[in-house]
Amino acid sequence: WDLAGPFPAILDDAVVGAQARQVYADGKAMLAKLVAQRKLRADGVFGIFPARRTAPEDITFYADEDLSQPLLTWVGLRQQTEKPRGEFNKSLADYVMGLESGVPDYVGCFAVAIHGADKLSSDYESKGDDYNAILVKALADRLAESFAERLHQRVRKEFWAYAADETLDNHDLIAEKYQGIRPAPGYPSCPDHTVKTDLFRALGAEDIGMSLTENLAMLPASAVSGFYFWHPQSQYFNLGIIGEDQLADYAARTGVDEATARSRLAPVLGF
Repeated sequence: WDLAGPFPAILDDAVVGAQARQVYADGKAMLAKLVAQRKLRADGVFGIFPARRTAPEDITFYADEDLSQPLLTWVGLRQQTEKPRGEFNKSLADYVMGLESGVPDYVGCFAVAIHGADKLSSDYESKGDDYNAILVKALADRLAESFAERLHQRVRKEFWAYAADETLDNHDLIAEKYQGIRPAPGYPSCPDHTVKTDLFRALGAEDIGMSLTENLAMLPASAVSGFYFWHPQSQYFNLGIIGEDQLADYAARTGVDEATARSRLAPVLGF
């Protein structure tokens, strides 16, 4: 609704406050209805895989600890801009131990989805109720993000348990003060969406009703997928613009022609 501003201060904004309060009230009422009537279903899957850096920017995931069965190789990219002295161009592969080190390491994958929102929204649209159709989609999107946040928390504290003693309140969780990151294909640090295909295959995402379109959009629309990095120094970053040399190297490593590589990496090629 283009009601920009910090919450809850926006509810008292002199210009948009009244409308913000109305949308907020409607959203809470719709959320209560969705929960009470069990109109939506949340499904998720995650895996924690043995992984190693197998090239300066590449991460290979394995099916077992002896590294005899590779599941996928995530062909990554690296920042390619001039940095101040003492700073280095980053790649997500930097947060994983190299194969040559002989040191065990792991990377996680996840996919979560909210099912039922598309049908419910269509039902509202068929009745000419565009407002509630949009409201359902907006809530489903927020629920998918909330699910991703909650699953990541349980992975850190229970399943992987690399941060078993973590105690963060909701404000700190939103501020991402926990150890580790969960970048997703399409994030500024990993703009290449094609890794979703291998990600979905490794997780068996189709078993929870998730799929990819021809253009690698996720279905259902209210969905989140990505990777878990545990490294204490891992952080989100913007890849920025890469050069023709890295484009050519990416094409060679993925085995695609230059035109395909340009299409995949268009957001970071500067044109």
